[in-house]
Amino acid sequence: MLDLKFVRENPEIVKQNIKNKFQDSKLALVDEVIELDEQNRAAKQEGDALRAERNKLSKQIGALMGQGKKEEAEELKRLVTDASDHLAELETKEGELEEKIKKIMMTIPNIIDASVPIGKDDSENVEVQRYGEPVVPDFDIPYHTEIMESFDGIDLDSARKVAGNGFYYLMGDIARLHSSVISYARDFMIGRGFTYCIPPFMIRSEVVTGVMSFAEMDAMMYKIEGEDLYLIGTSEHSMIGKFIDTILPEAKLPQTLTSYSPCFRKEKGAHGLEERGVYRIHQFEKQEMIVVCKPEESMDWYDKLWQNTVDLFRTLDIPVRTLECCSGDLADLKVKSVDVEAWSPRQKKYFEVGSCSNLGDAQARRLKIRVSGEDGQKYFAHTLNNTVVAPPRMLIAFLENNLQADGTVKIPDALQPYMGGMKALVPKK
Repeated sequence: MLDLKFVRENPEIVKQNIKNKFQDSKLALVDEVIELDEQNRAAKQEGDALRAERNKLSKQIGALMGQGKKEEAEELKRLVTDASDHLAELETKEGELEEKIKKIMMTIPNIIDASVPIGKDDSENVEVQRYGEPVVPDFDIPYHTEIMESFDGIDLDSARKVAGNGFYYLMGDIARLHSSVISYARDFMIGRGFTYCIPPFMIRSEVVTGVMSFAEMDAMMYKIEGEDLYLIGTSEHSMIGKFIDTILPEAKLPQTLTSYSPCFRKEKGAHGLEERGVYRIHQFEKQEMIVVCKPEESMDWYDKLWQNTVDLFRTLDIPVRTLECCSGDLADLKVKSVDVEAWSPRQKKYFEVGSCSNLGDAQARRLKIRVSGEDGQKYFAHTLNNTVVAPPRMLIAFLENNLQADGTVKIPDALQPYMGGMKALVPKK
């Protein structure tokens, strides 16, 4: 969410940013919120004048009563009553205006970084760099569920009976591989200086609206019936929410946390052929990383965060690339974002396995996450998040890139301690 003062003083910059994000339907909101703000400030000014006048009259009433001038005092009392009635009307008006202003400000997109490529949608995202050599073996690679089934590692039919489409049972070595990847990712991030955390898996609505846009909320979140609680779509939600309405000493920054959680998502929209199996699902587990830092350090942390994911995937012998998200593909709160995509030798292309985002002070402004500087001045922190790994989607990349011609799956050295020293998965059938 932008600073209202910034919008008031820089309407053309805000409008150009909206155009850059191809959201022209929101252009009128800029002038509308500036007009509402003007009305609100005028109402506040009138209210302040009324309060001052009422206080002045109240003092005069006391003096007149002390002098025995009852009739004059009664007249002033009537004036005080009129002022109080009008003030109540103004306060109601202020509340209504502030609610309208807040709703619009939650809709106007954050100012994107100047380095973000301008484009309408994800088809115009820009490849930045590749890491590792993408290889297509000289044998056929089955669809990922077929690989898992060769190890008796997945049961979609039973999950469908129990919970419906978009759920799964992972079994045996595949389930163990899933847990091992999560554990390895946890220790990898601890080794990079991050503090491990297991957060709440449900959050209140004020946290939901603090960490994401309304459009994302509607597309992703599951609401708990009868309660002010939502299932998290990613642990970033509750991890950033951890700092709601806090003032952090500057000396305590940066806050660098890595968190484990299950994630729950509606995943609205069409599911294509390549999104069968465990690619697009309603429930999965993830290792996440978040940073709360000073504004001048956020871009440095942004580069460190996505690099962590690249480095982790390379230790598992998975080629990856980074893809810069264009303006039209950025969610409204994001300043800059890069996707990490893993190589799929079966599809002969890359697919998304994680996303790193710098949100500037947008989440901090909504959640009132402030920093107390050494000079005593307070300012909003910057927040960032990035996926470490999100199996089972990450398992697709792992299985395809480590599959051998005989049907076994090689276990890279880094993961072997988490698999009991196992060097390869051997098919059951």
